[in-house]
Amino acid sequence: MNVKARIKFNYRHEEGAENAFKALQPDNIGFIDSHVVKNSFICDMKSSAIGTLLATADDLIFCEMMVERMSEFASIKPPSKHE
Repeated sequence: MNVKARIKFNYRHEEGAENAFKALQPDNIGFIDSHVVKNSFICDMKSSAIGTLLATADDLIFCEMMVERMSEFASIKPPSKHE
């Protein structure tokens, strides 16, 4: 049996989708077909076993959450020396 899934991550701006795509692309090669459409990062997966597909989806979602958190962290300005 073949199982397919699509996960679509929506961002406020296209730059967010591009950043997620670039950050996750090395891990996705050979497992997930991914691309960006406007402000969405879209991932298509397929597997012969539902358990494998679910594990792949879980890993993808966790990694995307880390990309979001790192993006938020990178946008925080450090306090000035006078504060």
